[in-house]
Amino acid sequence: MIILLYIFLLICVLLGLFFLFWRVVFLRNPNRSIPEGNELVSPADGKIVEIVSFENNDVSMYKNNKRYKGIIHTITSDIAEKGSILSIFMSPLDVHYNRAPMGGVIKSVVHSKGKFLPVTSFEAGLVNEKTEIIIESSDVVIKVIQVAGFLAKRIETFVKPGDSVRKGDIIGLINLGSQAIVIVPDSISYSVKKGDKVKAGEDQIAKISS
Repeated sequence: MIILLYIFLLICVLLGLFFLFWRVVFLRNPNRSIPEGNELVSPADGKIVEIVSFENNDVSMYKNNKRYKGIIHTITSDIAEKGSILSIFMSPLDVHYNRAPMGGVIKSVVHSKGKFLPVTSFEAGLVNEKTEIIIESSDVVIKVIQVAGFLAKRIETFVKPGDSVRKGDIIGLINLGSQAIVIVPDSISYSVKKGDKVKAGEDQIAKISS
């Protein structure tokens, strides 16, 4: 009986610690200094795990894998025939509020079901459940994809088609570890590299070619 009581108390303590972590650490939303200019800012806190170039249905890193090439073609075809994809991994310790990389109008918000694999790899981000957000400005159209993960099974999107956003505005939240993907046309070049750490709304990740 005493052992069961100890087990019950231990479970209560662990649940309390997890709730405290979720409320204090995970759901924190610090102020960010949004830079001016035409550069795009990161949509998420985390580490850049991949930057991939695409052209039509051709992706060099997946020459012999039709599955991934097909997925990439599907998520990029409404942005450009040629461009780049950047993937950011958010660990459970990162801030998980997502921000608009640039100002503009929300053209569409599309949610699609998928797997819930750990999102430390770019491939997992392609097959997992996701929400695709297209942002259109007077100069360019880009896409931000919120990707669910093994723990992050709840994607919250705070914008809808027709909404206007400013660069750095909060557009969503993904619970626990997850991934954010940015798709841009070739008129935009990334100013970061694989392995870089970035902060949402604050760190510049790309610039529009003049």
